[in-house]
Amino acid sequence: MPDTFRDRIAAYTERVEERLDAALPQPSTDPRRLHEAMRYAVLNGGKRVRPLLVYAAGECLGVDAALLDAPAVAIELIHAFSLVHDDLPAMDDDDLRRGKPTVHVKYDEATAILAADALQPLAFAVLSQQQAIPAAVRIGLVRLIANACGSTGMTGGQSIDLAAEGNSMSAEALELMYALKTGALIHAAVMSACLLREDVSAADTRAIDAFGHAIGVAFQIKDDILDIEGETHVIGKQAGADERLGKATYPGLFGLDRSRRRCDELLDGALQHLERFGDEATPLKWLARFIVERGQ
Repeated sequence: MPDTFRDRIAAYTERVEERLDAALPQPSTDPRRLHEAMRYAVLNGGKRVRPLLVYAAGECLGVDAALLDAPAVAIELIHAFSLVHDDLPAMDDDDLRRGKPTVHVKYDEATAILAADALQPLAFAVLSQQQAIPAAVRIGLVRLIANACGSTGMTGGQSIDLAAEGNSMSAEALELMYALKTGALIHAAVMSACLLREDVSAADTRAIDAFGHAIGVAFQIKDDILDIEGETHVIGKQAGADERLGKATYPGLFGLDRSRRRCDELLDGALQHLERFGDEATPLKWLARFIVERGQ
């Protein structure tokens, strides 16, 4: 049987796990409790979807995996930082993440805040240290990921999400929130490969850009659906949390049927954007389907 991206997932996951382990301070290094909490936040399982998107986009564009390691690690560190903050009592007040106690439950709130605060700059340190990547490209990667996690990206989306609790939103406003809160970092994952392929065409960049936007929004709608239909032991976090918090979600505002249809529409659109790449886009197509079909 021919090799498929699914067959390579284990190798890519192991690859990014090893590099995350190397990037994180050792637990024996002072301050030990802080470093233990940082490692707990990052090395506690998870599907590593965002790093896999980095590698899949790299395969699509013919980028050496060795160059993709840094953005894969940096983006996963940013993702872990965001999850620790999202789980705090001041935010979503979750006590379970990836089937384990959240960082503030395992340690304490102050340690969780500090651990997340330390993970964010570590991501940019990882990018800055990659001498094999030209300086201009490193700056571009820093700018891409900084924008994805800032006030006009992930952090801004979380702010909108908190303000929307208990309120109604239009579909357009909700999808904008999703594009910031969840989609921005997913978009950065695939766009990082474009920056590393210095001769990438404008048309190819536009296609990857559009794919990233569509699949990022689809990811969050699917998360909303799983919060209703999934089981805690399967999804790794407390099912039904969105409803308890009065979150503005796609199924909560528009129903499950419309949510599923919109997810499928976004997936179809995302796949269409990849047609220009032919068979080289197979890894990204596989991941896009996985994102929308997971839990089924």
